[in-house]
Amino acid sequence: MPLALTLITLTPAMAASPQQQRGKVFAMNNCAKCHAIDKVSPSPLKIAPPFRTLHKRYPVESLAEALAEGIQTGHPTMPEFQLDPDQIGDLLAYLKTLE
Repeated sequence: MPLALTLITLTPAMAASPQQQRGKVFAMNNCAKCHAIDKVSPSPLKIAPPFRTLHKRYPVESLAEALAEGIQTGHPTMPEFQLDPDQIGDLLAYLKTLE
């Protein structure tokens, strides 16, 4: 197998489904200002949990209802927001890649 083909095959971004890719883009555009959205970085806002730890706090699937109804937290830096069903599916698919 040619080296270039091997590298393309092994690139994690290429392995992500379109839904996971859309979820990552959503997280980058809406969440990364405060939360770490990858597997290694610290959160830019210290009190914001890294996305890679969310599955330790909650079953990821259980976040769907909260995302649909609007997430509210006890600290003022977290904005309230609601996602549409497609956005929820995309974001949850991406969060599962971080487990």
